[in-house]
Amino acid sequence: MDKGAHVIEAENRPTAAVAAARLIPRPRDESGPGAALLARQGKRESNARTYARNFGIAPVSASGMEVTDADGRVFLDCLSGAGTLALGHNHPVVIEALRRVIDSGVPLHALDFATPEKDAFTTELLSRLPSAFADRARLHFCGPAGTDAVEAALKLTATATGRSSLLAFTGAYHGMTAGAMAVTGNTEVRARLGTTATQTTRLPFPYSYRCPFGVGGDAGSRIAATYVERFLDDPAGGILPPAAMILEAVQGEGGAVPAPDEWLRAMRRITAERGIPLILDEVQAGVGRTGAFWGFEHSGITPDVVVMSKAIGGSLPLAVIAYHQDLDVWGPGAHTGTFRGNTLAMATGTATLRFVAENQLAERAAELGARMTGVLQQMARRFPTIGDVRGRGLMLGVELVDPAGTPDACGSLPPASALAAQVRRECLSRGLIVELGGRHDAVVRLLPPLTMTDAQADTVLDRLGEALAAAQHFTGTVTSTGTGTSTGTGPA
Repeated sequence: MDKGAHVIEAENRPTAAVAAARLIPRPRDESGPGAALLARQGKRESNARTYARNFGIAPVSASGMEVTDADGRVFLDCLSGAGTLALGHNHPVVIEALRRVIDSGVPLHALDFATPEKDAFTTELLSRLPSAFADRARLHFCGPAGTDAVEAALKLTATATGRSSLLAFTGAYHGMTAGAMAVTGNTEVRARLGTTATQTTRLPFPYSYRCPFGVGGDAGSRIAATYVERFLDDPAGGILPPAAMILEAVQGEGGAVPAPDEWLRAMRRITAERGIPLILDEVQAGVGRTGAFWGFEHSGITPDVVVMSKAIGGSLPLAVIAYHQDLDVWGPGAHTGTFRGNTLAMATGTATLRFVAENQLAERAAELGARMTGVLQQMARRFPTIGDVRGRGLMLGVELVDPAGTPDACGSLPPASALAAQVRRECLSRGLIVELGGRHDAVVRLLPPLTMTDAQADTVLDRLGEALAAAQHFTGTVTSTGTGTSTGTGPA
């Protein structure tokens, strides 16, 4: 076992030793404190809230991967703040950083002033970026959310190039503000708001299971790259020279769809040859989650702009873009934000970046993610409702399908949205928090903390297998082709 695994197991030993029965919560007491909290929230808060609706729990304490709600029920969290909690909830190094800063008397709000905490954070962040990129990089702190960092990246490249149109991809998710939403693939929210001011050309992402060209595999990826190159060079293609291309190395909300390395290298070559800045959105994939410190590192490319948030703040709000110094042509005040000087988040971010690197958690994510993927693939052979298992590291997706449906040109079956929703409910009843994503919300996504132990991974997979069997029975879907539900990864 590597150094990181030793550290993880030691820090989580009490959790790993908990009996499995403890992780099966009793039904919520409708007269208990949790129900009262949720009822008040329903009366006071917006109709746009999501997770509170999907899960119906009121967390009151958390440690590592475990979350306890107001009724005393314990859950394993495979959502991790939508990928924010690289070290899980309330990790000791994060808590220590918070206490140190609070006790020190340093300003907690500092706009964009230079502070020792910011200096330490920028030093740590640049040391974790590939040197070929970091040596010529500039950093800009944004409003503390990934969507504002995307806005900054789009504004930066438009200013540097003097262009306004953008290249983005099907299946992409980049945020909920105007510019970020314009380059997001999902049309559900955009359709309600009408057109946006940003001119975006949508390109096909190489999604093998539902290949836009009806081919799939490496051939589909090659066609996707050729399509982009021919399209950009077509004088009658109708596209003006773009300010940037923006993409994710692994599409997260799009259903844990990894970009093939060869395709990503092709996008880098195509954009570099045509003077188009390449923006890599690492908001969810960054900080070790995919098995490399940054998702784009698997392909060996060097982007022009990297968008970062979520895990870089060590569980607190923080967003930063790093970009090539030649793009640094915007003037003072070109992109500001009142809370870009979040001292606490810089301290917890520094601690998190350092812990992930020093304890080889990216390597740990690669190893554990590969083992989990293998078990999920075995599960797929038993359950015809699993159409595809995919992802990278600890950013995994299980796409659920209707086995009685008509396959498409690639042999892919129709998505099973109702089944996926029932799987989520069955997981919750077994003490497992998972969320859905992808087309039609038919992908069960696993985003556990990088500190997840082998025992916890076993429990996650067992609970998921049990939930899928129960959901199939509940919805009347075809049952599994095998017997039993044991899916544990076994000893390390």
